[in-house]
Amino acid sequence: MSSSAGPTPLGRRLRRGARAYRAWISDFVLAVGLLLTVLALGFFTPLANSWPFSAINTATSTPTANYNLVFVVVGPIVVIAGAYLAGSYYVARRKFEHLMLTKSKAEFLRNIPEIEELLWELTPTDEVRYETKRVELRVRR
Repeated sequence: MSSSAGPTPLGRRLRRGARAYRAWISDFVLAVGLLLTVLALGFFTPLANSWPFSAINTATSTPTANYNLVFVVVGPIVVIAGAYLAGSYYVARRKFEHLMLTKSKAEFLRNIPEIEELLWELTPTDEVRYETKRVELRVRR
């Protein structure tokens, strides 16, 4: 009997994609939050009279809805979320790179719990690098 592997579920593919592109996603969320915050500042400050903001404000402040009020609330929230995502990723990346530089098996063994905790924040390629390092130093599971 041959068993054929069915297609990977959508949820699993999305989680894997989110982990693989975590740096890009966190940077994108931060950039969108900054853009929304700048648009809000451009409406409620004297910058509203300058060229790019006057054109943008006519499109976002319509008689039926003022989207600039949404930008004031959503912008800073998205900036905070994006800053947290980007910061946690880059701090974990820096710690992981530092811990992977070791050539000593004893030091690597001491740092295994911290490395495995950091892998939750990092990409699947980093898990492969970790497993390769374990094989290289001949560390059993």
